[in-house]
Amino acid sequence: MGSSTTVALLTAAIIVAVLAIRTAIADCKAPGHGRRQRRFLTDRYALTAVAVTAVLLGLIGWQQAAGESLVRALVAGALIALAVSAISNRK
Repeated sequence: MGSSTTVALLTAAIIVAVLAIRTAIADCKAPGHGRRQRRFLTDRYALTAVAVTAVLLGLIGWQQAAGESLVRALVAGALIALAVSAISNRK
């Protein structure tokens, strides 16, 4: 595993940790709020956005950075899923 892939994995782990901490803090302030923040995991529009984003970025990035691009594509997909879920739940 190259150093750039290690950096990508570390970045992904930090982002996941920040999102988990944010959810835990929100749940401490208002019980049930954390569950609403995790709703994107079952939102079909958000999961579609994850799949499309991860595939497109993964294919494009594979030519440039191989394994590192897959990690970044999944992180980008997860962040887009959060945004799509937040937008679809406001309606």
